Amino acid sequence: MCAVKQPTTRTAPAYTEFHPRWYRPQVSVYWWLFQRQYLKFILRELSSVFVAAFVVITLLQLNALRNGPEAYARFQQWLQTPAAIALNVVSFCFVVFHAITWFNLAPSAMAVRLRGKPLPDFMVAAPNYAVWLVVSGAVAWLVLR
Repeated sequence: MCAVKQPTTRTAPAYTEFHPRWYRPQVSVYWWLFQRQYLKFILRELSSVFVAAFVVITLLQLNALRNGPEAYARFQQWLQTPAAIALNVVSFCFVVFHAITWFNLAPSAMAVRLRGKPLPDFMVAAPNYAVWLVVSGAVAWLVLR
C-alpha cells in the first residue's frame, strides 16, 4: 500500500523590528539619458520603429503606383502634407543613424581574420561605408538626372 504524502504548509518567516532590509538605491526612470553609451543603445533600438515606418511608407507608395495614376497622385498629395514630411525627415535621420551604428558594430559582429590575425576595425567598417556611398550616388544619379 502506498502512503499519500500530506501537503506541507510553509509559514513565512516572522518579521522582526531588526530585520535586515535590502539596499536599493533610488534610480531615476531616465537614468540612461545621462550615459552616452546607453543613450545610443536606446536611440538605436528606437530607430527600428522609424525604419519600419520608412518601409511601410515605401510599400504604400508601391501599392499606390500599382493601383494606377489617380491613386499614385493621391498618395503623392498625402506625402506633401506637413505630417508626412515630418515623419519622413525623422525617419530618414533615424535610418541614417541606424546604418551608421550598424556599420560601426560590423567589426564586432564579423570577426574577419587575415593570416590568422584579426583585421583592424576600420578595415571591416570602411567597405560598408564605401558601398553605401556608391549605392547612394547611383540612386541620386537615377533620381536627379
